[in-house]
Amino acid sequence: MLARLSLLSLLLTLALRPAAAQDLVADLSSHLIAITSSYAGAELLLFGAREEGGDVIVVVRGPPQRVMVRQKRRIGGIWINRDSAAFVEVPGYYAVHANRILADIASASVLARQQIGVENLILEAEDIDTLEAMPFREALIRDHQKQGLFREESGKVAFLGNRLFRTKVQFPAKTPVGSYTAEIYVVRDGHIVSALITPLFVRKTGVERAVFDFAHRQPATYGLAAVLIALAAGWLAGAVFRKV
Repeated sequence: MLARLSLLSLLLTLALRPAAAQDLVADLSSHLIAITSSYAGAELLLFGAREEGGDVIVVVRGPPQRVMVRQKRRIGGIWINRDSAAFVEVPGYYAVHANRILADIASASVLARQQIGVENLILEAEDIDTLEAMPFREALIRDHQKQGLFREESGKVAFLGNRLFRTKVQFPAKTPVGSYTAEIYVVRDGHIVSALITPLFVRKTGVERAVFDFAHRQPATYGLAAVLIALAAGWLAGAVFRKV
């Protein structure tokens, strides 16, 4: 939420400049990723053009989620959950692509203001101070990076001539459903001079969508149905083996 408010503020500021609105155009090859039973990941092409020179940064953010991080400790040869921390407003997916290293494009303050870069994400923990939350924050980032949900890659934005640019954004098999945004920034002399935002949607389709909607709209009924199906499957398997 804070990242989007910051971006909206930046867009409003840039809109007051006559040339800014025409300085950048960009779009995605598709604004919908359909999750089906055979979904194993996706790749989208983001392409655009800028009027003048400058670096390009692309940030794709997924829907915010509440994430619980638990710390395991070994006691008596058994690993058990001990301390934990809950983080709010964690992007379900977060990817940053740039034509070169972020630190060479803009200052730390500029990047932090727009939450550009994994280390600049504002990940707030509930009921725990910032210092105590640091190990859990680092564990959260490592886990999301391992799953391909947090990505930060320099050299991924390619220029075609003086104006055109493109980059391919990868989405893993565990891509969360929801509303996404693709943010495109043009940076010159360390300052963001143009910015644009375009939407992206990840949706379940077919039978998967029907089951997903049913589970969220009627969780109690869905849970009961799941138990009954499991019992029926167990009874059927037992009957088959008895006959054999």
